[in-house]
Amino acid sequence: MASGANDRGKGKLVVLMVTAFMDMVGILMVHPLMPFYAKDMHETGVMSRVLSAIGMGGEGAVVSLLVATFAIVQLISAPYWGRVSDRFGRRPAMMIGLGGSAMAYLVFAYAPTLDWLFLSRIVQGAGGGTVGVIQAYVADSTKPEDRAKALGWLSAATNAGVALGPVIGGGAMHFFGKSGPGLAAALMSTITMAFAYHFLTESHDHAAVKAAGKTVRTSGQAIWRVMSHGAEPSSRLIWIYAITMGSFQAMSTTLALLLNWRFGVTAATIGFFFTYIGIISVITRALVLGPMVDRFGEARLSRLGMVLLAGGLAGMPFAPNIPLLAVAVALVPLGTAFTFPCVTGLLSRVVASHERGLYMGVQQTFGGIARVVGPLYFGWAYDHLGQRVPFMTAAVVVLLTILLGLNMESYGKREQAST
Repeated sequence: MASGANDRGKGKLVVLMVTAFMDMVGILMVHPLMPFYAKDMHETGVMSRVLSAIGMGGEGAVVSLLVATFAIVQLISAPYWGRVSDRFGRRPAMMIGLGGSAMAYLVFAYAPTLDWLFLSRIVQGAGGGTVGVIQAYVADSTKPEDRAKALGWLSAATNAGVALGPVIGGGAMHFFGKSGPGLAAALMSTITMAFAYHFLTESHDHAAVKAAGKTVRTSGQAIWRVMSHGAEPSSRLIWIYAITMGSFQAMSTTLALLLNWRFGVTAATIGFFFTYIGIISVITRALVLGPMVDRFGEARLSRLGMVLLAGGLAGMPFAPNIPLLAVAVALVPLGTAFTFPCVTGLLSRVVASHERGLYMGVQQTFGGIARVVGPLYFGWAYDHLGQRVPFMTAAVVVLLTILLGLNMESYGKREQAST
């Protein structure tokens, strides 16, 4: 019986990995093209006139707002989708999210003005809020001690989708014109939804939870709990995730500028660095994370990950040559691969199982806020405080965040029941 349940759990994980991979392929078919579409449409529609009136009608401002719109809608919707999945099941929430993404891509494909482009980003951001639902699905379907490595495999699958999506999107535009990438992404989302509907079975017994009289708190209550009860294990883990995620943005925001300043790297060569980072991230999450979790446990490994992340961030601006820079850069994907899946795996244990989706969504909201605030600070610091300051600030913040993760070992040994 135990072997059969374990096999079913592995089967669900494979289906979730394929679903996440296909979903990410669809997202990356259109995401790299967004600036070019915005450039063509930034003077069309009602939004164009509104933005021009407030001094934000330029191409750069419009692109930034489109990116921010998606991120803001995603972080607002994430706890809501998590709560929906706790009350009605993970599967319905995922189906609605995938369906919403397909609609957003269709709008993107045929958008005649900037207004419609913003609408597509709003709808896609709402559908993209189901990341926490997928993580809760993984937690439901795997044993507690296997969750961090399973979340690592899921992340490796999405990273593979990141690599493939732009290639397919570019090919669709070449063969089918401007609407091709959006139509191809909509088709991919529809196929993904059909695949998940056919192969993915429900993992959360919401009917049993309801029959037992359990109630799921509202998204606002959960967010306030994290902010007002910072000493609780769930709150500490969510803060760790958010702070380290925000600090990681120091690299994403200013790495290209730093490399151009120190080593003369240009737009023609920066891609090699990000490919290098992506390869290390996929290999670490797919092949290295599991054995390391078995050896150290999630709590200790997350702290090791934060040390590696801090070391990489601090080392990059002071590396005297390309080989040592490559070593420092490699520490960042290693650190994030050890930190984020382990923190999320621990979170799945310390929250009541009937609110797992809600708290996974809240974690995504806090992480989303950090992804917005972090780049704003690091870009400002780079311009006004010095080129090395963003990386040093991020490294110090990550090291201090380790204090939040002390004494988490006991929580990694048990799972919170629905209470």
